[in-house]
Amino acid sequence: MRQAFAAALISCALVFTACSHTTPPPAPVGFSSADEAAIRSLLSTQDGAWNAGDIDGFMEGYWVSPDLRFASGGTVTRGYQETLDRYKARYSNRALMGTLSFDELEVVPLASDAAAVHGRWLLTRANDAPSGLFTLILRKIQGDWKIISDTTTSAD
Repeated sequence: MRQAFAAALISCALVFTACSHTTPPPAPVGFSSADEAAIRSLLSTQDGAWNAGDIDGFMEGYWVSPDLRFASGGTVTRGYQETLDRYKARYSNRALMGTLSFDELEVVPLASDAAAVHGRWLLTRANDAPSGLFTLILRKIQGDWKIISDTTTSAD
């Protein structure tokens, strides 16, 4: 009796496991590998600009609009200029900027002109190394991918 019960439980577990594993949906029509490469390049360019101490260059990846949304630290900042000002106030010198790196990037196509990017960030500085997660929403605007919404969390 126990063997029959155990066999039934194992069978059910295998069925549920098989049903729960799904493959990601295909990319929307019009979203190509070139789009994903452009998004990854944008993030690489941001990383390089940050590590060169160039906040203005880092911000080139963002949508220049009063509708840009940046959420971090329990607050939401709206607008390109407001987000730029926030970065410049918070990271006012090279020591505070440290060295930025992104990891575990996952590009999720949403439409031919929209994507989400999930990832992990790490800021290496002389006395600490804050880190966390981020979710970016990007749109293809006039042929260029731009971040329209950034939600960044801290693991610390």
